[in-house]
Parts: sequence; structure tokens; C-alpha cells
Amino acid sequence: MVYSIALRMTGDAGLAEELAQDVFLELDRNLPKLGSAAHVCHWLRRVTLHRAADALRRRRVHAPTLGRDVWVELEERHGLVEINVDLALAARIEALLAGLPEAQRAALVLRYQEDLTPEEIAATLEAPVATVKSHLQRGLQRLRTMVLEKSGAGQRLREYVRGA
Repeated sequence: MVYSIALRMTGDAGLAEELAQDVFLELDRNLPKLGSAAHVCHWLRRVTLHRAADALRRRRVHAPTLGRDVWVELEERHGLVEINVDLALAARIEALLAGLPEAQRAALVLRYQEDLTPEEIAATLEAPVATVKSHLQRGLQRLRTMVLEKSGAGQRLREYVRGA
């Protein structure tokens, strides 16, 4: 989870690995202060998001550097995606996410990758629920606009509908 969030936020596999190591070292130092497993999970998400944001500001990383070989290796090693998934689409989504503002990217990653509710995202980001919902709505709209600009009017990203 930590590596995956860092990877989606930064778009850089090497940087994501460094961030994950830093987060787990910090977890080791703070573990006595954390009560339950749910608290640890919440803490890991929050710290990972903050570290990724700091790294982005520090290194000015705005475009993903993942190549097709890295995706194939990750998928085979971790079984992240079924074999028939279109890797070009995954790379395209990564590039689109990298073009979003940090707050919108964080909200979308937590919502659609980590499957958190807006209330859980608000707690993780320490932001009001209404702000999180705005980030989600604006992020999805911006993704749609970016897709239309890059691929023409015929293609659209479809919003994931929960419970359908």
C-alpha cells in the first residue's frame, strides 16, 4: 500500500521505493505511539502522502518515468493486474494522473486505488469532507478534459460507479 501510493503520487519507481523505506523507518520509530492496526494503516497512508508531496516539491517531478518493462515486472512479481490488461492504458492513466494538481491526485489515488470513502480520505488528508469531494469531482473533470484534448472527442474516461 505504501509503495503503491508513493508510486501513484510521484510517478517514479525509484523515488517511491525510497519514500516507502523512509515511511517504514519512521513507522518503526513511532510504533509505540500508535494504538490499533487501523490507526497504523491510517498513519501509513497519511505519512506516505505527506512524504510524496514533499518529494515532489523538492525534486520537481511532474512526469512519470515508468516504462513498459517496469509495469510488466511489477505485475508478474506481485500479481497486481490480470495478464490481459492493456499496459498502454495503464501507462496513459499514470501520465494523466501526473498532470493533476497534488491535492486532486491524492484524493483520486485514495478513492480509486485504496478504495477509501470520502470521509476516510478527509481524515487521511486532514481536510474537510466537502473539500475532498471537490477534489474528487474536479480531478475527474480535469482527467476527462485531458483525455479529450489528447485523444479527440470520441474517447472518454468513464467514472467508476460503486455498487453498480
